[in-house]
Amino acid sequence: MEVSAAEALEQLRIECEKCTRCALAETRRNVVFGEGNPEAPLMLVGEGPGETEDATGRPFVGRAGALLDEALAACRITRRHVYICNVLKCRACVIENGRVRNRPPTAAEIEACTPWLERQIEIIQPLVILCLGAPAAKFIIKKDFKMTQERGKFFPTKYARYAIAALHPAYILRQMGENYDGGKSLLIADIEAARRKVIEAKKEPKLTLF
Repeated sequence: MEVSAAEALEQLRIECEKCTRCALAETRRNVVFGEGNPEAPLMLVGEGPGETEDATGRPFVGRAGALLDEALAACRITRRHVYICNVLKCRACVIENGRVRNRPPTAAEIEACTPWLERQIEIIQPLVILCLGAPAAKFIIKKDFKMTQERGKFFPTKYARYAIAALHPAYILRQMGENYDGGKSLLIADIEAARRKVIEAKKEPKLTLF
């Protein structure tokens, strides 16, 4: 009997929540596996969970998540229409003077976590992947991806027929000012471009990816 995408993802989630492939298992509060539509044609991938995500076990929550939800809504999309996850499933952090802060993941941590993301993509089989932030784009699209020059452009990848990168909502929040939206309008434009590309891709012949 064939297993549905939802069932396959749930089985994978159970396995992932027990993961001890790297030292992040020792500092995490929750594995942030991902959420959304198991058969979504559009998948959003960020770099990794932060403090709020680690506390809740959900991707893109808190202020950055609220901004992402606003941008999705501007394109008539909700979380039910897409699948949202990260390259890393556990928070990469460092403790300094009794305070915990985020840090970039190491190459070894990314390598240890890669099979989880690749299996998610294999199950969901998205037509388009929207990378949120440069680190995700460097993983999905190409290692030398340059956000300032290549944001908003579509690339063929082994993970999906098309991939596009947008500014990370957390970055936009940091740039926002009284007279500047921090790049929110660019995020909305890139989500809309991804939505339209999904419509186009559905009309194209089916391809088998990695």
